[in-house]
Amino acid sequence: MIELTKENFDSEVNVDGIVMVDFWSESCVRCKELMPDVVEMEAKYSEQMKFCKLNIQGNRRLAMAQKVMGLPSFVFYKNGEKQTHLSGEELEVEDIVKAIESFVCEQA
Repeated sequence: MIELTKENFDSEVNVDGIVMVDFWSESCVRCKELMPDVVEMEAKYSEQMKFCKLNIQGNRRLAMAQKVMGLPSFVFYKNGEKQTHLSGEELEVEDIVKAIESFVCEQA
């Protein structure tokens, strides 16, 4: 999974295809609970889309510019354009997989 910072965010996200960015923080318990599942999703879908993560600690302005106000947040970009934003403590693995599969099916 590509670790994003303010220095590489644009070059990694503004690309052709689908990019999922996992916005997280060390202090976000739910973020850390979801991480092993996100790693599995990357293993399964990495051929169809790019997976990135951004620790908002030290990157708060960038997160706010992307309208990420709560954690965990998963934002999907298509050809550099923001498409879908999933967020909240009640976010389930199935919700993220459903979003990934909708983009993967769209591309097929």
